[in-house]
Amino acid sequence: MSEIEQRLEELERLGLTRRLRLVSGPQGPTVLIDGKPVLLLCSNNYLGLADHPRVREAAAEAAMRWGVGAGASRLVSGTMTIHRRLEEQLAEFKHSEACLLFGSGYLANIGVIGALAGRGDTIFSDELNHASIIDGCRLSGAQVVVYRHRDVESLEWSLHRHSGRRGGERRLIVTDSVFSMDGNVAPLSEIVELASIHGARVVVDEAHATGNLGPGGRGAVAQAGLEGEVDVVVGTLGKALGSYGAYACASAEMVRYLINTARPLIFSTAPPPPAVAGALAALQLLQERPHRVQRLRSNARALRRALAARGFAVNETDMHIVPLIVGDERDAMRLCQEGIERGVFAQAIRPPTVPAGSSRLRLTVMASHTASDLRMAADILADAAVRLGLDPAAMAAPEPEVEVRPREDEDAYADTEAYADARSLAPRHAPRSGARGPFDAEQDSVEAGEPTALDGPTAAPFDVERDTAVSWAA
Repeated sequence: MSEIEQRLEELERLGLTRRLRLVSGPQGPTVLIDGKPVLLLCSNNYLGLADHPRVREAAAEAAMRWGVGAGASRLVSGTMTIHRRLEEQLAEFKHSEACLLFGSGYLANIGVIGALAGRGDTIFSDELNHASIIDGCRLSGAQVVVYRHRDVESLEWSLHRHSGRRGGERRLIVTDSVFSMDGNVAPLSEIVELASIHGARVVVDEAHATGNLGPGGRGAVAQAGLEGEVDVVVGTLGKALGSYGAYACASAEMVRYLINTARPLIFSTAPPPPAVAGALAALQLLQERPHRVQRLRSNARALRRALAARGFAVNETDMHIVPLIVGDERDAMRLCQEGIERGVFAQAIRPPTVPAGSSRLRLTVMASHTASDLRMAADILADAAVRLGLDPAAMAAPEPEVEVRPREDEDAYADTEAYADARSLAPRHAPRSGARGPFDAEQDSVEAGEPTALDGPTAAPFDVERDTAVSWAA
């Protein structure tokens, strides 16, 4: 038996094997899986713009005018007029001085974090940050302090403890604004205030907030009234804007700095013109028709109310990400499959994407759903849960533990030798209870409540690109 076969068998024993689901048709409210129509309830196409006629037409026209590919990196010959046009429009939309396009959200976070922190510096990172942020921290070479999820006291304690006594040390706080697996929002006002007091820069990833939160869908930073007070706002073109790619909005000085220091920008081919043009058309639609944002929020409330009426423990808010915490990995997969067979595709998410014991269905609403779609989905999922012997009332998101002292996970991020070992596919001993598997379809979370640094066998060997909620079976 080969090393790969052994590792695959281990994944099978843990209930953590993955496979690709083939989705036919555009990312609309309904898609085909294995030739069968199902309601799509796990796409990040929040505003329903990925298949909008104007977006499609813009992408097709750009392919005819500028070609399919950019042909080179941004610093060689890959910066075209369509790139500059989208950067200008995004900067205006985000009320920022300047903007810089990247090939993906993963590349943007790795590039921005690596440019703003390195060896001898300190990064403060929320424990449930996205995999791209975690890997950006790892690759930067900086010391990384992981603070408890959305816990301002934990962050403040960390900043006091790591007070930057070494001369010239840079300090960086990085957080998602909307956390992709729970749909909750970071305490951005308090984070920015602490950063000001302690001399730290702030990077906020708005991947799941742009187009969804704030006035006109400008994001959680705008909702908190912090435009101009966050050093770098990262966002994606592959979710609410229905395309592919990413951006970083910042001051003109910061953007010039990133152009000269962000390695993924320097050494990657520029985003393809059709994707850029599609995102530009989607941004214009968002600005012209802000009712789509209101429709998304209304649909989120409708789904949550329908789920609550069928006994699920969900809060009545207008957040578009709705986790149904099943717990056991195999139960989550059974519920996912039962939903598909009854006509609803809601992906099961398992470790290491979420902490052990919190496997879930991650439901995501789109503005293009109808209220009747969402009521039907709630009925189907409730009936499926009951049929499998699962209690909908027990599927509440866990309350985060409040603990002033942060977990010490610097080694899990910064020890490059241990990280290289963790990436190895050589067979290992059977992981301890709660150990993390090697694949990460969305987030690469750190298990809650474990006070020691992650060792090699439990760290994820590699992570897949972030825009994969539909194509990966978690």
